Amino acid sequence: MIARLRKICLALLEAEERETWEHPTFRVREKIFCMGFPDQKACWFKAPRGSQELLIEADAERFFRPPYLGHKGWVGMKLHGQADWKEVEAFLRRSYSLIAPKTLARQVMTG
Repeated sequence: MIARLRKICLALLEAEERETWEHPTFRVREKIFCMGFPDQKACWFKAPRGSQELLIEADAERFFRPPYLGHKGWVGMKLHGQADWKEVEAFLRRSYSLIAPKTLARQVMTG
């Protein structure tokens, strides 16, 4: 699971991985856009305003409000079983675009 997250995240412009709080975090210019939790088979990512509630309402088995960052609109996503990795990639690209400087975000979202 973490290998697939790593592949998606590190393919984004200027993305880097750093272990923080004993978990892999993925950053762009020092700002975290994804956190991986291999022991829980989950990741957390930033989502556009209002998306957190919609995702949790649509599929509470898969999406959740993570502690510490949930109040800032972040979403937790369980990656058990047959995760849709195209969907995971889309969420992580969007998270990156919300965190990254506008010039990098534009390149990733149009590329």
